[in-house]
Amino acid sequence: MTQAKAVEWVLRVGVAAEFIGHGVFALEGKKEWLAWFPHFGIDTGTGLILMSLIGLMDIVLGVIILIRPVRLFILWMAVWAAWTALVRPLVGDPIWDFIERVANWGAPLALFLMQGFPRRLREWFV
Repeated sequence: MTQAKAVEWVLRVGVAAEFIGHGVFALEGKKEWLAWFPHFGIDTGTGLILMSLIGLMDIVLGVIILIRPVRLFILWMAVWAAWTALVRPLVGDPIWDFIERVANWGAPLALFLMQGFPRRLREWFV
């Protein structure tokens, strides 16, 4: 196995573990996360439903990345992880809570960059 392939696998496993782990927390209805929804005008009941859907999506994406690193999904994971890290200071947590989570979006972004930016529409899906 080449060094580049080994690095790709480390990133794939790390990204998958992060998303699967966060997905399970969301399915469990993590109270800290549920408390953020009212900050954005979303009631707790709707927030719980959204967390379940997001949690399921995170788990599915984590598994897909282990099977096949699809560029579109990887970029979505980087964007989603950056947003969820940014939510923390937006709801009043210290900026350090965002900074601490840079790896959560940095790892999928690194994996995306290793795959190469797609030049054709079809390449977003391979």
